[in-house]
Amino acid sequence: MKSWFVYILCCADDTLYTGVTTDPVRRLREHNGEIRGGARYTRSRQPVSMIWHESQPNRSEACKREAQLKRLSRAAKLRLIRGE
Repeated sequence: MKSWFVYILCCADDTLYTGVTTDPVRRLREHNGEIRGGARYTRSRQPVSMIWHESQPNRSEACKREAQLKRLSRAAKLRLIRGE
């Protein structure tokens, strides 16, 4: 059974990007243009770095958590990243 991950990237322009994946290392490489498949949003904002990720038991839970995080303000996301 695969683990799913929710992640937050910090882009070169200091914006935050949230997504889900089964392979955080591969997904980061995609977002940075090293291999094919990154998001349109991150293409013009490279390099990006993964600053936070969290494991979820399945895709459904990962997508629910992603939606929850996308509703947070930038300040709230930064507090989450810092562990506050």
